[in-house]
Amino acid sequence: MAAWKIGPALAAGNSVVLKPAELTSLSAIRMAELAADAGLPPGVFNVVPGLGDTAGQAIGRHPDIDMAAFTGSTEVGRYFLKYSAESNLKRVILECGGKSPQVVLADPPDLDLVAQNAVNAAFWNMGENCSCGSRLIVHRSVKGALLARIEKLVRTWTVGDPQDPATRVGPMIEKPHLDKVLGYIAAGKSAGARVAMGGNRTLLETGGHFVEITIFDEVSNTMSIAREEIFGPVLSVIPFDTEEQAIAIANDTNYGLAASLYTKDLNTAHRVARAIRAGTVSVNCFSEGDMTTPFGGYKESGFAGRDKSVYAHEQYTELKTIWIQL
Repeated sequence: MAAWKIGPALAAGNSVVLKPAELTSLSAIRMAELAADAGLPPGVFNVVPGLGDTAGQAIGRHPDIDMAAFTGSTEVGRYFLKYSAESNLKRVILECGGKSPQVVLADPPDLDLVAQNAVNAAFWNMGENCSCGSRLIVHRSVKGALLARIEKLVRTWTVGDPQDPATRVGPMIEKPHLDKVLGYIAAGKSAGARVAMGGNRTLLETGGHFVEITIFDEVSNTMSIAREEIFGPVLSVIPFDTEEQAIAIANDTNYGLAASLYTKDLNTAHRVARAIRAGTVSVNCFSEGDMTTPFGGYKESGFAGRDKSVYAHEQYTELKTIWIQL
């Protein structure tokens, strides 16, 4: 993800200061070592590890930095807008959180295929993914059959040591985040959602920050588990009866990063995909696109630019008019 920003920024002729997340700094430092080995001139690509409220704020407020591109939570993204307003009005590009819907209409393709994609969308990387498909919005006529397939598939996803090749779901990244995820699970139970699977901390004897894959059924879109980004292995299943209801539920969120849609009808796919307010809509699969397609969101998922594709280069350039009288 860092390379999504570093590549276009350098290609456009800029120098770059990269501040990685404080919990995941080593890969960025290694990238800087490789850049130096490759002959990139000193000072062109710089990595500054540190905490957000020190190193991050220094970047956001520095008068000699012309532009800041941020990937992270919507909460922190707001700080960069504040830093820009209170300093040199630097351009800010935000790629923030999500509460991505997976909409399964009454005529889905093969339900086994839908289940595979739905599970991957919800639980890949422990759900610690901004485009995580954490809301499964499914037509009542197929909900039972689909949920049975999802539950069967989830039982094959081993929770455990991330260094074990058999593991599909590792721990939460730190103790405070574990507590946050468990807090949302408790809130879902208190709100009356039915726990179809999981719902607890697990592997306590290891001392690790492990959470069971958790599926809530009969969720209302007004519940916190359906509205707020959990960033953990928690899926909310929300039933609907009509296409109009499905679109309304999908769009009833502060976020708009990604979405998935399942239907056999190509005309329906075009119509509903256009109606869902999200930067990327995948049809009959879970996908964030690839390096050739722009990635970014609507609403509180971010604005003002896109990562990946040729469009990513534009956000690291400035337009200039030169008028010459001959």
